[in-house]
This record gives sequence, C-alpha cells and structure tokens, in this order.
Amino acid sequence: MKFVDEATIRVEAGAGGKGCIGFRREKYIPFGGPDGGDGGDGGTIWAVADYNLNTLADFRFNRTFRAERGGDGEGSNCRGAYGNDMEVGMPLGTLIYDEGTGELIGELTRTNQRIKIAQGGFHGLGNVRFKSSTNRAPYQATKGSPGEARDLRLELSLMADVGLLGLPNAGKSTLLAAVSAARPKIADYPFTTLYPQPGVVAVGELRSFVMMDIPGLIEGAASGAGLGIRFLKHIQRTRLLLHLVDIQPPSGADIVESIKTINAELKEFNEELGARDQWLVFNKIDQMTEEESQALIQKALKRLKWKGRWFAISSVSRAGLKELLHAAMDWVQEHNSTEPEQMLGAPEVVVEPKAKPKSKLKAHPGSVWKAPKAEKIIQPKPVAKTAKAKKKAVKAVKKVKAVAKPAAKSKKVVKATAKKVVKAKKVIKAKKVVQAKKAVKPKKSKSKR
Repeated sequence: MKFVDEATIRVEAGAGGKGCIGFRREKYIPFGGPDGGDGGDGGTIWAVADYNLNTLADFRFNRTFRAERGGDGEGSNCRGAYGNDMEVGMPLGTLIYDEGTGELIGELTRTNQRIKIAQGGFHGLGNVRFKSSTNRAPYQATKGSPGEARDLRLELSLMADVGLLGLPNAGKSTLLAAVSAARPKIADYPFTTLYPQPGVVAVGELRSFVMMDIPGLIEGAASGAGLGIRFLKHIQRTRLLLHLVDIQPPSGADIVESIKTINAELKEFNEELGARDQWLVFNKIDQMTEEESQALIQKALKRLKWKGRWFAISSVSRAGLKELLHAAMDWVQEHNSTEPEQMLGAPEVVVEPKAKPKSKLKAHPGSVWKAPKAEKIIQPKPVAKTAKAKKKAVKAVKKVKAVAKPAAKSKKVVKATAKKVVKAKKVIKAKKVVQAKKAVKPKKSKSKR
C-alpha cells in the first residue's frame, strides 16, 4: 500500500431533530393539553487511534464523513431517536488541524484514544416545553440546530522508539530487514527508501521495541533538498537516534564530514532534535579487517571528540548486532515514563477502577432522607519554620490571650450577677409566701364576759 502522511477531509456532524407540535386526543378528555415531544440530538464524529493503521492512504478515496441526524419528535411526548455517532479510524501519531483556522485540534498518541472533531446538533423542542399558565395550548416548536461541519488537515508523524538516520546507502534498510520482519526496498543506488518504514524488533521474551527507517538525508535537507524536508518530521517522534555511518563509502567521502553534515541538518530543522540522544553506528565493518576498522573508527571518534556511545556492526554478517539491540532495548526500558505513550502495535492497557464501598445509609419507603452531619474540619496549627516566624507566632498568641482575658472576666461577672438575681428572686418569693400565710390565718374572737 502506498504510504501517505498528509490528507484533507471534510466532516459534517448530524443535525438535531425537529420538535413536534401535538395535543392529547382521547375520549372524554376535551382539553388534553400539549404533548409534542423533543427531537433527538445529532450524531457526533470522533477520531479514534487505531494501531492497525500506519498510513493515511484510506483518505485518498473517502474524503467526506457525515454522521446521522437526530430523529424528529412525535406526539404522546415521544422524543426523536438520537443520531448514531461516527468513529473515524486514524493511525497513531496523527495530528489533526482545522483547515480554515490552522488550529491544532489534537493528536492521537495512545491506542483507542478518542478526539471529538465535529459536534452533533442540539435537538429541537416540542410544544410541551412552551406551555404555561397563560399559554395552555402553544402552537410553537423549534427546529434542531445544524451539526458542526469543517475541513480538517491530517498529518501523520510515525511513532517509534528508535529511529535510523544517515546518508543514502548507509545501510539503514539492510539493518531494519536484518533485525525485524519488515521488508524495505534494498538496492545499490541512493534513495531506495522513499517513505518511513517501521519494524518491530524482538530482543527476547516479552522484550521488543519499534525501529523506524527514515529516507536518506543529504546536505540542505532542512531547506528542502532531497526527501528530507518531508520526512524529517517523523524523526521527532523517535526517542533514540541511531546514526548509521558507512565506514568505507564508495564515493570516498570523509566520514567525519558526513556525520557533521547530518547533525547540522538536524539542528537546523529542530534544536531539540539536534540535542536528542544519538548513538554512532559504524556499519559495513565486514569490508575490511578488524584492525583496520578499529583504527579508522578511533581516528574518527578522536576528530569528532565524541563522548557518546558507539557501535561497530555489519548487517550482512550480523557482527555486533546483538550488543546493539540489547543496548537499545535497555535504553528504551530505562527511559520509559510512568505513563508511556503506546507505540505501534501496543495494545491498550485498561485499568479497572476499584469497587466503591457500599453506603451505610439505608433507604426506607416513605421515610425522609436526611443528610449526614458534616464532620468538623480541624486545621493543624501552622509550624514556624524560622525564628522570625516563631516570634510572630508568639506575639499573635499573646494578643489572642490578652483579648481573651477580659472576655473571660466578663463571663465570670455575668455568672455571679445571675446567681445573685436568682437568690434575690428566691428571697422575694419566700417573703410573699409568708405574707400570704399570715393573711389566711383567722383572727381570735374576744370572749363575752
């Protein structure tokens, strides 16, 4: 299949269904009132990451995507059916831009990730929504809003753990074919690789990483020379760069100058890309003796003042491949983040949420639910970290105590006066009781003599 990394499509979400104007018609019910239902919402269009895709070639034929519109409302308060959402599968690493505004809507970096690219229309309202105490028979309804429609520009930037870069005919495609099941085109002329070719490299049991072959770069690639300007963007998604160098180029060019040329193009295209981890891989060491190849490599490293890692390999005789692949695998595992982006062919890991504990509140029929009392929030006292903070804290405590002392005294005075008032009331009450008893006692009558 032809490799396509750019495409333009049009998406049209479904419109909302119309609201209904209807009235209840039943026997012996002369004034049934309005019963027109609402319409249904229109379908939304989603972009979904599919790890089984690695090109945008499918969008050469199907460029327009339309979601289903919502159903119209009906009588008897029947709501219209919702329009089905549409999912558009796209490969991992796809950047989605609005063609009109140039805005980046999002990028697909995880398997089964979903991005909304067109919102469905809102449903229309039936006449039952417009009834009121003054308008008991409304002849009014609304139409559904149209769905969102726009043109999108898709750009694919393949995602891989390790990227191969170098001059044309450096042996990148041969290396990829030797260590993976990929079968890129291999020939004895430059620019045989016309598009990025990914491959999965298996190092051991349950240990693998994705390696991607990038078309050969030449001087001026960052300015548009050769195929580099079109495919340099694919290197941005690789975390480790393997710079392949032909130890004995047919043209007799200086390998040190070739390495400097490629690195200069990377920095010109992207400063961050030029500072990314890069290993030198001297290829085709089977064309000379081991002593000659080691002497040539050491001389080149000395001229470059190279402090990074380097390897000497031969893709044909497979010399040094095991050490290179194990070192790359260890680097990939070491630099994996806590939540790594899922690469090509990696199934999504779904973590099931833990079951929530059952509530202790029990619902009883007919009972009124009462909200539980809110717990008191006790704030911890601030800890003074410095001497100045401690002094300020002490002063603040003293001020609080100084304000609290008169308040405490006033409380004591109030309590004492309250006790005195109670005692006085008791005394008055006792006197009244005594007076009442005296008034009730009969006077002694004088005896007649």
